[in-house]
Amino acid sequence: MNTLSKLKNFAKIIKQDLIVLYLSYKDPRTPLHAKILAMCVVAYAFSPIDLIPDFIPVLGYLDDLILVPLGIFFTLKLIPSDVLEEKREQARHMVKSDKPKNWFAGAVFILIWILLAVWIGKRLVG
Repeated sequence: MNTLSKLKNFAKIIKQDLIVLYLSYKDPRTPLHAKILAMCVVAYAFSPIDLIPDFIPVLGYLDDLILVPLGIFFTLKLIPSDVLEEKREQARHMVKSDKPKNWFAGAVFILIWILLAVWIGKRLVG
């Protein structure tokens, strides 16, 4: 298997695992701490705004390449195996043409950037 095929397969697994997390945090059998982490990971992954903007060289893609997969990995470890098996099966049958946008999470990141800009502006001026 060549490198491009491996990357495509990895991206497919990540996308499916995000759907599994989305389905899992809605399940009452999932522990509260796993639900909270799952909501955070899914909201961040589906947010149209990144914490680190993609136009920043190297660091811009750091969240997409490292933070999101790590968040998925650790969250999946917190979900009971019977719930995971069921949700993985549901995710396999779901067809997503485009990832949903989480505008609330996007608004939170926009607010963070605005507050950061105002804080830096006050530091520079004052």
